[in-house]
Parts: sequence; structure tokens; C-alpha cells
Amino acid sequence: MSQTIDVFVGADRSQLLAVAVLEHSIRRHTRRPVTVCPLIDLDLPEPKDIRQGSRTNFSFARFAIPELAGRRGKAIYLDADMQVFRDIGELWETPFDGATIVIQEELPEHARVHAKPGAPARRIKQCSVMLIDCARADWDVHEIVAGLDGEYTYEQLMYELCILPERDIRYGVPFVWNSLEHFDAETRLIHYTDMDTQPWVSPQNRLGHVWLEEVRLMLETGALGLADLQREIDLGYFRPSLARELAEMPHATGWNADAAARYDALDRQAGFTKHAEVYRRKRLRAEAVRRHERSFA
Repeated sequence: MSQTIDVFVGADRSQLLAVAVLEHSIRRHTRRPVTVCPLIDLDLPEPKDIRQGSRTNFSFARFAIPELAGRRGKAIYLDADMQVFRDIGELWETPFDGATIVIQEELPEHARVHAKPGAPARRIKQCSVMLIDCARADWDVHEIVAGLDGEYTYEQLMYELCILPERDIRYGVPFVWNSLEHFDAETRLIHYTDMDTQPWVSPQNRLGHVWLEEVRLMLETGALGLADLQREIDLGYFRPSLARELAEMPHATGWNADAAARYDALDRQAGFTKHAEVYRRKRLRAEAVRRHERSFA
């Protein structure tokens, strides 16, 4: 029971403070030792076919986890836009039953609206929460990415996990451990999947007060300094109204639409752009794809 729980988090620089909030929520609820490793600054390859390229700076990072873990033991993969409310040891002890990875069980009907865009209509392989047997997963991220040049598409890799036979995939992570924009008394992990309303970039998430409560606790205990928060705001990664909302916490007893509108106005006045770097990357990629397609027209 003393084994350290190894958690790897898909993130880029703009999400490092979100990773810190996630890590704080994990450690606050977990009794065993935990390591949390953000998957940033990795030397990740890209396919030659730009149409199959990564959609984020960390799209392919999860495939590097077995190597990063020394191909020993197991690991948990999470996205940065999450928050934990129970001992993550509960997730860690999910049995593999001979599989190489464990991903989310069939989504309940109310969660399907938050499935990843472009995912196949049949069973969606939700991999934003994933347990990996690092000894069995003989992944080489360079070989996997090279397969995007003709063997399979980005969608087949990321949404269908075509690099694994079905027998190596177990659907064993309960929805409560990847609750897509859903929070109730049973929620173990909430996943803020809607990028445009994630609490650090928008005051319009009706569950945003849950995330802000974690940040407020970090500020109270010294786990986070106001200067650290302000730095992320000044860099344009977090919305300018965040500090004001943390001071006021207007949604503690119910949704306050007037307050949310007021914070939105503050952000617009400051010229804040949500996920500016992410959307810049998407725009550049779309332009590159159009140029590529025109060259073959």
C-alpha cells in the first residue's frame, strides 16, 4: 500500500497553473504518496502529413508515458482541465484484468454531448482518464506518430486507439472518475471539457465555483501566491476577472448571472482572448493544410 501513485498530465505552458490546481486537489484527498508530472517540453515528433498532425502541443504525449516511467509498473494519465474530489488510490487500484490500458466505461446518455468532436459514432474510447500498464505497453512514440503517414489517421489513433487490439483495452473507469461537465455528491473527478467555458478562461461555467474553491483554498494555505496567479493573468493564460471573482465568490449560494456578465465585461475590456495560443496553433495548422491541399489541386 506504500507504492507511489504516478500521475502524468497532458498540458502545455498555458495550463501549468491548472495542473497545479489539479495536483493540489489530488494530494488533498489522497493518503498515499503521489507524483504528478506535467507532460510539457517533451521532444515529440510530428507526422510528415500535416493533415494528421497534433491538435495540441501534447496530443501525442500520452504515448511517451511508458518510456518516461521506465517501462515499469503502471501510470495514470489525466488531462490538465480536471479536478479530483476523492482518494485517487481508488482509481489506481482499478484492475487491468489482463488488458494493457483501462479507459472509461460506456458513457451515460447525459454525458454524450461532451464527447470529443470528431470521435466515431460507435463506442467512444474516452482516454482523457487512462490507466497504463507501462510494462505491457511497448509504445514508441516515434513509431506511433510515423504510422500517421499512411497506416491510420489522427482520428483512428486518438479516438479509436487503433494501435491496440480490442483485447488489450478494458472499459473499466467509471463515469464518476471522468465526469464530463457534471458534478454531484458521487463525483470523484470533474472534467471541464468545454474549452470556451473552462473556469480559468470564462466566468460562464456554472460549475466554475467548484474549481475556484480549490484555488481559494490554495491561496489561503499558501500553496499558491497571489503573485503566481497574477503572473498567469498578465501572460494572458488566465482571465483578468479571475482575481475579482475569487475575492467575491458570488456563486457560493447559487448561480449569479449578473456577476458572470460583469466579469465577462471586465475580460472584454481588458482584451482577453480565451486560449489564444491554442487557437493560434489551430489557425496556423488549418492554413498549412489548405496550402498543402492547394499544392495537389
